[in-house]
Amino acid sequence: MLQQAAAGAQPSTAREGEPLLELRSVGKTFSNGVTALQGVDLSIRQGDFLSLLGPSGCGKSTALRLIAGLSSPTSGTIDWRRASGAELGFVFQEPTLLPWANVFDNVWLPLRLRGVPRAKAAGAIAEMLERVRLTGFEQAVPRELSGGMKMRVSIARALVTRPRVLLMDEPFAALDEITRFRLNNDLLELWNDERFTVIFVTHSVFESVFLSNRIVVMAARPGRVFEEVDIEAPYPRDEAFRTSSDYAHLCRRTSDVLAAAMHSAGKAGQGGSLHDGH
Repeated sequence: MLQQAAAGAQPSTAREGEPLLELRSVGKTFSNGVTALQGVDLSIRQGDFLSLLGPSGCGKSTALRLIAGLSSPTSGTIDWRRASGAELGFVFQEPTLLPWANVFDNVWLPLRLRGVPRAKAAGAIAEMLERVRLTGFEQAVPRELSGGMKMRVSIARALVTRPRVLLMDEPFAALDEITRFRLNNDLLELWNDERFTVIFVTHSVFESVFLSNRIVVMAARPGRVFEEVDIEAPYPRDEAFRTSSDYAHLCRRTSDVLAAAMHSAGKAGQGGSLHDGH
């Protein structure tokens, strides 16, 4: 079972730390001439839970891949202050598990790639499977798991190396609402306990407000930062927060900013659509 967060509410401002990552005037233009990102300036602090929110085509996933080093910007700079690519974990929208490997071996994969023997990795794997509520499923293969369980394996695999930064590209988008809520709760418990930094891509206003201390709302054509919304609500957050007037107010405020960003993109419309996965 996941560890419980420290007793008492913890204000989001308590998570403000020194700059971890700076994006300065970052742009990305693909070989077909499509500009996915233009002039992106963004500062990410140690301990942030930061969501990139926006419609399809605003470059959220492109920005995440640039941060991960899976692609290179065509302009601007990405400056890591206190971490490196080796300290990153990545959770994709699809679990991307090895279909022939059991849960234990799927979680072992990043350690195996670092040369850690299976026996030596066993303790870390068992601990992480307990943290994501999968103890007892070590020998199960992906076809035997539900969608939510597969995503738990993917999260365990990303965290087993103890990364300082966790990148998440719409990891819960394909799940039903109940499973999504449970995984949101569990992810926040992990974050509260481990204090890693999260950069989380989502289309959902409700998810971004529940999880984040900062939301960066993006606009499309070209993809750019439109506005940042600070979520000044205490942690830990639970079902009481989800049904509170404060949560409803924050969702309305964020929805208004998102609507303005989409209106801005519509006015700027420059030809065909840009798919966020590019």
